[in-house]
Amino acid sequence: MSQTRLHLTASKLEADRIFAALDAAFEDDGLPIAVLELDEEKDIHEVSLYADGDVDPVEALVKDILAGLGLQKPVEREVLPDVDWVSRSLEGLKPVRAGRFFVHGSHDRAKRHAGDLAIEIEAGLAFGTGHHGTTAGCLEMLEQVVQRERPRNALDLGTGSAVLAIAVAKLARIPVLATDIDPVAVRVAAANARLNHVKALVETVTAPGFHHPIFARRAPFDLIVANILARPLMRLAPEMAKHIRLGGSLVLSGILDRQRDAVISAYVGQSFRHVRTLHREGWVTIHLKR
Repeated sequence: MSQTRLHLTASKLEADRIFAALDAAFEDDGLPIAVLELDEEKDIHEVSLYADGDVDPVEALVKDILAGLGLQKPVEREVLPDVDWVSRSLEGLKPVRAGRFFVHGSHDRAKRHAGDLAIEIEAGLAFGTGHHGTTAGCLEMLEQVVQRERPRNALDLGTGSAVLAIAVAKLARIPVLATDIDPVAVRVAAANARLNHVKALVETVTAPGFHHPIFARRAPFDLIVANILARPLMRLAPEMAKHIRLGGSLVLSGILDRQRDAVISAYVGQSFRHVRTLHREGWVTIHLKR
């Protein structure tokens, strides 16, 4: 059966409203919905919904929802080819080494070395597999910070595939709270924690921002890692300061080289000090201390 992607573009604020409305409307149907940032500077985001079979009633409902939100947005269709995307993605996906960490798919288990901190993530479920410069930079920075500071309580904010939460749990053997705004990502994160035998240490929760009660129960954190985007990181600076222990560390990424100074300034204004910046593939990972 063919699958069709219905998609439209909007600003970040509009995209968030649309996502929330579509998620509520199609929750019982289990249709995948995603938001992708196309251009940060121009504030262009793409909302996609994937449906099988006859998509006419789905598209009609999407348009009704947009009208109810007071948004005039053209909805486009893309018929997706019947391809085994997991197998296709594995063709070009190579294992990644970052410090002692070795991020790989099941097809590369034989390449693990003695002493590796291996993290197995399937490409078909990849919300951050270690192959992007930001994730690899975070892994390298986390190894140094964890070994030096010995945190006892950590948060992975915007966990995606849970690569970073799994890394901290394996390296430090401490409880890690892994949260994400996307419930699909959270399900994937939980599955990856089980796959990597750290389910008892990694708690996965769907939580937008710091408003979920889980943060009040688990804070303050000794270590917070957040590999998201520069603008959300800057907005979150005051909340980060409230939820981290005095002397605790932040490891931030998803930041372009040119955005580094603005992000650091936002956190210096919240009584953080810059410790180190790691540059990788045009992106930076920043270590700050409260």
